[in-house]
Amino acid sequence: MKEKRVLYVSSEVIPYLPETEASSMSYFSPKMVNDRGGQIRIFTPRFGNINERRHQLHEVIRLSGMNLIINDLDMPLIIKVASIPKERMQVYFIDNEDYFKRKATLTDEEGNLFDDNDERAIFFAKGVIETVKKLNWAPDIIHVHGWLAGLLPLYIKNYYGNDPLFEDSKIVTSVYNQSFDGTLDTEMIDKLRFDALDDDAVTEFEEPSYVNLMKNAVRFSDGVIKASEDLDEELNAYIDSVEKPVLEYHSHEEFADAYEGFYLNDILNEKENDE
Repeated sequence: MKEKRVLYVSSEVIPYLPETEASSMSYFSPKMVNDRGGQIRIFTPRFGNINERRHQLHEVIRLSGMNLIINDLDMPLIIKVASIPKERMQVYFIDNEDYFKRKATLTDEEGNLFDDNDERAIFFAKGVIETVKKLNWAPDIIHVHGWLAGLLPLYIKNYYGNDPLFEDSKIVTSVYNQSFDGTLDTEMIDKLRFDALDDDAVTEFEEPSYVNLMKNAVRFSDGVIKASEDLDEELNAYIDSVEKPVLEYHSHEEFADAYEGFYLNDILNEKENDE
């Protein structure tokens, strides 16, 4: 992985949120690339239940201050950073008072999805991409973890499809057994159309369920990783049907060589691994 640039975009990362398959792999996979000589950037939402003082988050003024248009509303983008102790890995946090100040992640105290999770996902995707543009950091691979990050492939390949910074970037999406009941806001498709995304690109969002959201992410990715041993049956069948590289499940104890080989051989088409 020497000198390869990998952008990790995740809805959750340890140690900032509790340990799950997604938060664990959002830590272990960039650590692997970092340890093997690659360059990494990690982006995640700054949920209100992340303790800023304990984790020493601080705002990056030069990256903040932009407004993103979400469904015809100007939403200020705030960028914060922190370093994972002992790992020489920096994490960028996408923040906004309206979307991420509440002291929870994706659901309220009764387990109900927040009504604006669709807009939060749109804001997160656009916020990551605009910040990477400000950094002028062209990734070789963009690796997406978690359904809140699932709009990244759609926006990279469509809304930002002509941006030279991403013209050679390959997208990998890790799919987890991380579903939710019901759907996101049924007007989500109109909010995506507001960004001039073609109807053909957003057909899955006529019913914005977890399965359909991840189908869209898979459709606009260059490769897929089955990141949970057991996946939704319909989604698993869809992944098996796509004509693109798919990596079967590997636990975080044994994933490293498999992920590196997948990145280099299947996604970047470099047939010899770095030593």
